[in-house]
Amino acid sequence: MLSPLTQNQGRQIFVIRAAMKLCQGQIWKQGREYLRIVKLERLEVEYKSMVNPGSKEGTLHVTSKKDFCRLLKQARLLAPFKPPSTPAT
Repeated sequence: MLSPLTQNQGRQIFVIRAAMKLCQGQIWKQGREYLRIVKLERLEVEYKSMVNPGSKEGTLHVTSKKDFCRLLKQARLLAPFKPPSTPAT
């Protein structure tokens, strides 16, 4: 997505912003808390707010997808956990 940033000598400078792709199970870090997407629907997101991403303890929230995306503006997506593969013998 291109958005005009500023005008420089009559020319516009554009910044390329990557589109946010939400998926069930994603974990986002925002400040000191972690947000895990539990259920993703067309217009609604159910997510869990946690202090420790490894535990299952946290508070469950339901909000609109629009509000959830606003919440994630300052958050960063954590890489998905991949368990070490064991060699086949």
